[in-house]
Amino acid sequence: MKSCNLPQSTRATGWTCAGLFMVTLSTLMFEILLTRIFSVTMWYHFAFVAISLAMFGMTVGALIVYLLPAFFAAERVKHHLALSALLFSLCSVVSFLAHLRIPFILYGDKLVGLPYVVLTYLVVSLPFVFSGIAVCLALTRFPGQIGRLYGFDLAGAALGCIVLIYTLEVTDGPTAVLVVAALTALGSLLFAAEAGCGRLKWVAAAVAALFLTGSVWHTVLVHRQRPLIRLSRIKGRRDPPPLYEKWNSFSRLDVTGDPDELHTPFGWGLSAVCPPELKARELQMRIDGEAGTVLTAFDGDLRNVEHLKYDVTSLVHWVRRDGDVLVVGSGGGRDVLAALAFGQKSVRAVEMNGDIIRAVTGRFGDYTGHLDRNPKVRFVNDEARSYIARLKEKFDILQVSLIDTWAATAAGAYVLTESLLYTVEAWDTFLDRLKPQGVLTFSRWYYRDRPGEMYRLVSLASASLARRGVANPRDHILVAGRRNWEHFGNVQPGRDEDAPEGVGTILVSPDRFSPRDVERFEEVCMRLKFDVVLTPRVAADDTFARLASGKDLQAFTRTLPINITPPTDDSPFFFHMLWLRDIFNKDARYQGQMTFNMKAVAVLGLLLAAVVILTLLCIVLPLLLTTRRGVLKGSLPLFFYFSGIGMGFMLIEISQMQRLNVFLGHPVYGLSVVLFALLLSSSAGSALTQKIRNGGGTATACLLLLLGALALFGWLTPGAIRWFHASVTGLRIAVAVGVLFPLGLFMGMAFPLGMRFASGRSPALTPWLFGINGATSVCASVLAVVIALTTSISATFWTGLACYGAAFAAYQWARRRNEAP
Repeated sequence: MKSCNLPQSTRATGWTCAGLFMVTLSTLMFEILLTRIFSVTMWYHFAFVAISLAMFGMTVGALIVYLLPAFFAAERVKHHLALSALLFSLCSVVSFLAHLRIPFILYGDKLVGLPYVVLTYLVVSLPFVFSGIAVCLALTRFPGQIGRLYGFDLAGAALGCIVLIYTLEVTDGPTAVLVVAALTALGSLLFAAEAGCGRLKWVAAAVAALFLTGSVWHTVLVHRQRPLIRLSRIKGRRDPPPLYEKWNSFSRLDVTGDPDELHTPFGWGLSAVCPPELKARELQMRIDGEAGTVLTAFDGDLRNVEHLKYDVTSLVHWVRRDGDVLVVGSGGGRDVLAALAFGQKSVRAVEMNGDIIRAVTGRFGDYTGHLDRNPKVRFVNDEARSYIARLKEKFDILQVSLIDTWAATAAGAYVLTESLLYTVEAWDTFLDRLKPQGVLTFSRWYYRDRPGEMYRLVSLASASLARRGVANPRDHILVAGRRNWEHFGNVQPGRDEDAPEGVGTILVSPDRFSPRDVERFEEVCMRLKFDVVLTPRVAADDTFARLASGKDLQAFTRTLPINITPPTDDSPFFFHMLWLRDIFNKDARYQGQMTFNMKAVAVLGLLLAAVVILTLLCIVLPLLLTTRRGVLKGSLPLFFYFSGIGMGFMLIEISQMQRLNVFLGHPVYGLSVVLFALLLSSSAGSALTQKIRNGGGTATACLLLLLGALALFGWLTPGAIRWFHASVTGLRIAVAVGVLFPLGLFMGMAFPLGMRFASGRSPALTPWLFGINGATSVCASVLAVVIALTTSISATFWTGLACYGAAFAAYQWARRRNEAP
């Protein structure tokens, strides 16, 4: 703009650092926020794709800087910083509003739906192109201050994940987009103030004020349950305004229905003999627009909830009476009411999502009968597994009924997260918290002819019991199922190829079920017309019998067409049953269970192929388009170096988010602690490199220390997790930060050290190298999940270490070339 004072300084001042800080803070906020929004409007595996494409958008921005050196001239760099940040701010709002208008078609004609998905990704990736331009300019145009600038870059990203968590506690997802736009416009203002661009400065200030005012005003409307901007399309269908809506960093809750309507009650697996005169008033609560539970109207008279005794998920109460019950995932309170209906002694309900508890006992407390005031009932807001590990009390029943959500948590968008309740280590903890003759019960989707989830539950039960020294696990396992959806009341799933036939329930006890227990179980199943799937005397098929025997379990499961090996904390992917060889085999995806999660794995495979192709294009296309061939001479070692650290950083980061998510328990902690600690410590490491003047020996020593820290971390962390897994939350957070900080400190040094070396050799090459680093990070973000799914989380980590080892070798190669005559 004409009002800019030229030429601009080639030295980055505090204004530039502050502007970069705001841009990277906003970028990470917007990336993670999109995974939350896409998890509601689409599905969690599409949300995961959004993260990769957002990162790729930034890579494209870097390559634009490389391919247009005359346009991004050094004397106007600060003007372009301010302009690109402002365009990022405006595009973030425009792309979000456009996304709300683009239909999402998943089922039906795939050729019709695919263009809409592609269009969505193109639209939402545009803001990240401008973010990539700004970040690339900041990190490549001031080579003498790369350590300081990269430190501000990482610090902004680290704070961004924390700011988003608290933003979504205060307001909703659409309003958070306005907050992101306001913060980015503030970054543009900081850049423009230093550049002396008067007109651009005033435009940025006006945009920041507009979006900030809009976010405050809209937050007021959100708290009044009257937002102007809302997600009206949920997973391809029109969604009317709910009675109540609440967002947080890992879910979007809404409550719908007619509170006065009396109808046939909902049931996960309601018996065909449930008396038709039993009616109930219920509201539906949904998580991310799909995973549901119900709020049952309750006036204190247990006769009004008799229908709960006819649900297959309540089978355990027929076998164990007058006991202490621990419910994992209280939801709308159905399992709590069921325990009360059976006259159990006490009920403790653990719910990770505090907004669910507040909705059930607060907002709709009068409707649900204020279960929290019942002297038998106690609600606990905590992550169940870590809470149970810390408990000293023991229970007669520990119940878990269909509590996974198919939702993308903020951390889960990076790690394709799974419920950590379905691992051998988790079940060890659960079985330890049972009294003599106590029972652990899980309910999952059930298919008579392809019961993949029930197979895997039996496999998991057998492995857990075998670890406890049980010789014949079958004597400790009971399984039943309820088929046919027509008795499920007013909440009916769509009838498609993915829909399960019903729900199955498994009962597992560390003590042998007595003949009387087995007779009682079989008698109740016969009376309620449930399928008896597995008992010590009956097995629905040979696979159930073989799995329950516990003999050669690993060898046997490898012979089956789907993967039902017992999940572990190092490979906690209970719902993903495709073998690697079948990832693109459509016929294999229809074996064993509802294919929804298997489709997610197929999407992951397609995404991996796509990002590999796009990464190659990022490497090859600039080489074909550039006319400055001489610049590239001798750049091969640098190419390998920046590829290695890009792959290595992302593989290490994602593997630790996966691993420490188990340790910390809560998805908010998995995001805020792991990502924040790793990025902030990397920021400190980058800042320290500003003091390194002789790039050679000192840089080599730093990279060697990085390799040593990674190896030590990989060796010590599993033991530290086992040692402190039952500690209080504060101590576990301190341990996680303690092990992550030195790791991040050295990881943060690799990029600025390499960039300083490259700048001294060929400054024109640095934007391309920055793009290569970003492109390989995109590739690694998908590859990390593929490695973990097919092997283990540990394998992902050690692959990251190998990438850093290759980068170290490439750095030494580059040094020798540079020192040669």
